[in-house]
Amino acid sequence: MSSPTTPSSRDRILGRVRAALDGAPDIPPPARGYLAAHTADDPAALLDLLHANLADYRAKVHRGTEAELPSLVERLLREHGAGSVAVPPGLPAVWLSRTRVEQRHDRGGRTSPAGAVRDETLTPYELDATDAVVTGCALAIAETGTIVLDGGPGQGRRALTLVPDLHICVVRAADQIVASVPLALPRLDPSRPLTWISGPSATSDIELDRVEGVHGPRTLHVVLLVDAESEGAEGAEGAGKRV
Repeated sequence: MSSPTTPSSRDRILGRVRAALDGAPDIPPPARGYLAAHTADDPAALLDLLHANLADYRAKVHRGTEAELPSLVERLLREHGAGSVAVPPGLPAVWLSRTRVEQRHDRGGRTSPAGAVRDETLTPYELDATDAVVTGCALAIAETGTIVLDGGPGQGRRALTLVPDLHICVVRAADQIVASVPLALPRLDPSRPLTWISGPSATSDIELDRVEGVHGPRTLHVVLLVDAESEGAEGAEGAGKRV
């Protein structure tokens, strides 16, 4: 134990470090010439890469046009036996125009017969009893097969995409696909609630037994919204390219 006049062990060690560094030249800054992406800036190649990586994470991937989207969403909900779907604020109404399942709007602001607008935020119990959710996204990252949500229009609060067992997410291929994480970050607002999704929720124990649906949706369908002329778009009845 050191006295008030005796340097402590810490002081002696730091003193030796300072003495050794005294007069040493400044260290040049490290080179930062990292690649921002490992994929060519080709929209068709990025679309195919995102498709492949999403499928590798066990997401169900579809391609369709804006006109085909309502029928495709209706089919996916029907095939999964969904009786209800959560609807985030700002989701285009046409996306769900063909489905007959119950639409549960979150923070929709519905007018009552008395004319007052009441809060329609789904309670945890209501959300737990909801079969599916349909959302858009902020962007998608081709090299990692990742979808990013930021709570913007058509996406809603984070709980909407964590509690229902089925998540159908729509990605606009024309302007929402980027090659890499470094290219994605400048397009995202760090002050928003960002959710990064790479495939359906899954975990495994020490014996590597995979269990899906533990921390989020058991099933993730991603619809890549392409132009009508794009190769690989699904037909009007949803028959076409799917992984």
